[in-house]
Amino acid sequence: MAQNDPYRSYNFKLEIGGVSEGHFTECSGLGVKIEPIAYREAGNHQLVRHIPGPVDYASVTLKYGVTKSPELWDWLIKSAEGNVQRRNVSIVLLDSQGTGEVMRWSLVDAWPSEWQGAALNASDKALAIETLTLVFDRLERA
Repeated sequence: MAQNDPYRSYNFKLEIGGVSEGHFTECSGLGVKIEPIAYREAGNHQLVRHIPGPVDYASVTLKYGVTKSPELWDWLIKSAEGNVQRRNVSIVLLDSQGTGEVMRWSLVDAWPSEWQGAALNASDKALAIETLTLVFDRLERA
């Protein structure tokens, strides 16, 4: 019987339509919540049933090393100016060697809704990391 080891969380990449640069160090927040709607059937008031209600997709937060590339910043600023450019974003989980795709989550019609600048500290030797939060309309998994 072959052992089925879990995939490693550090082997991932992001594909953002139209953005060619970005060295992402973290991707978090991926989630879906389906709000239950409670109701009682006529004639059976002791039993509460539930049906699915609105679907809420959690915002996804990306962390990436600051580079001279303006592409992610320009995408954010267009949203701030009211010219939202929706793009399809794929979060791709890779195998343990980091070469083959094993799973993909696609954020359909995503756009940036929040940005956090890098913490700057003259006595620290860490990378400058910015944070970008994306919202989207639909989630697909392949």
